[in-house]
Amino acid sequence: MTKKTRIAQSIASVMMLTLAVSACSGSGDEPEDSSTGTTASAAAAGDGPVAGSVLTVNWGGLPENWAPGAEMEAGNMRVPYENLTTLVDGEVQPMLAADWEQTDEALTLTLTEGVTFHDGTPFDAEAVKVNLETIKNTPGPYAGPFQVVESIDVVDDLTVRLNLSEPTPSLLTTLSTRAAPMASPAAIEDGSIAQVPVGTGPWAYDEAGSVPGTRMVFKAYPDYWGDPVGFESVQIVAIGEDTAASAAVASGEIDITDTETNQFSTLDSAGNVEHLGYPAIRNNPIFFDRGPGGMFEDVEVRQAACYALDTDTLAMLEPDWAVRTQHFAQSEQGYNPQIEGYSFDLEKAQELYDGAGNPPVEGDIMATVFNERQIQVYAEQLGEIGMDITVQSAPPPQYFSEWNSGRYPLGVGGNDELTPYDWYKSWFAADAPGNPAGVESDELKAAADAAIAAGSSDEADDLWAEVTRIISEEALTCAHVAGEELIAWNTDTVTGVAAPSQPWETNLVNYRDLRPAGS
Repeated sequence: MTKKTRIAQSIASVMMLTLAVSACSGSGDEPEDSSTGTTASAAAAGDGPVAGSVLTVNWGGLPENWAPGAEMEAGNMRVPYENLTTLVDGEVQPMLAADWEQTDEALTLTLTEGVTFHDGTPFDAEAVKVNLETIKNTPGPYAGPFQVVESIDVVDDLTVRLNLSEPTPSLLTTLSTRAAPMASPAAIEDGSIAQVPVGTGPWAYDEAGSVPGTRMVFKAYPDYWGDPVGFESVQIVAIGEDTAASAAVASGEIDITDTETNQFSTLDSAGNVEHLGYPAIRNNPIFFDRGPGGMFEDVEVRQAACYALDTDTLAMLEPDWAVRTQHFAQSEQGYNPQIEGYSFDLEKAQELYDGAGNPPVEGDIMATVFNERQIQVYAEQLGEIGMDITVQSAPPPQYFSEWNSGRYPLGVGGNDELTPYDWYKSWFAADAPGNPAGVESDELKAAADAAIAAGSSDEADDLWAEVTRIISEEALTCAHVAGEELIAWNTDTVTGVAAPSQPWETNLVNYRDLRPAGS
């Protein structure tokens, strides 16, 4: 079946924008335009950024690697980069791809005209080919969903065809996520993209004005192809300590920061700071060392670990966490109402571990500043049944590059995949980048093959629900929790702050909607 999609409207704003160091007070509670996902003032503003305005944002750290395929927080990635598609109210809409036609065998994209990268390189079909091949060939979770792309044909300058090995109706959604930013092919090919981001967005990296490891400055790109934004430049800083970040946002030293619930009283007392939360984090442990001879090879050992983990205790320690039985929510494809999950049961955990012969489970697990307490709690809980897990703390850039690399027998991290196809292909298929053991049961493979073959048919939902049931039954992952991203901003300096339209991404606001207060 052929599906033709054409949407004749301007692209939705989902990226980044700069702050005013001067300004009056304002409010972030503007009505949202349901057709574009942008605020009314942002849609109406057509005269370009406010001269001299600088938006300073803090996400606690800077990416270690800016190359497509590397794992970087959305709040950083979406400053210089744009995607081929975007999500608005859950619907895929055009961005760098203006139009598309999808069949079970191929996805053909017609690209937006007149777009250039910040180094002057044209954005064309060859650039898309280089980017997607780079992502596909880069070790990490983002590579998994792109293994379906068997080859890429450059039809002409503005037409590119992705030839698919199997039906993949979720691919257009994947192209909208942080898995698939578009970077300059010249910078990819010479290797400079790892440290110097070169995208197509409204702001281009200013290396001269930046301080490595401390501050990255992005200035307005004069040849930007899209709608005007409100800030002339964006400055990303790295304040890792929450108390320091709260003081900085209250004083106006920075304009937006991520925060934690224990900072709310400080922020509220400032009088000029507001904060919001939005669902952004789906978090669960994954057992990587489950191959032949691995410490988690035995399903009963994995199940024992799952029953030993008490997510209710975690939720009491971390008020913004909500306990779930599975990865997907009730409204999402992949949700299975039959999944009960693994409620904390220490007696059952010990019984399963004893029944498996108490094989030695001794190893390290990686943590970082934002999840160290959670992972330490999990390590202590596993210790209750005799598993010896040592927590190794690392700075965020190292954590993002290593926690799921296979160097550790298990890990706890975000799974931000929006579709069950992407989730399966990222973590559980035999060739998934997040499955370094390379093992997959016959039952899981057969269920996934059936779901994939169903494409976008009516049967697909039930078939993907069966895939998630098997993943749960085999205890490939468990202890699911969902958390909020908490954002605080100075109302004297910036307006238009709202929860982002792009779902399940951390450290993010709709940057293009932001305006200097009083402008």
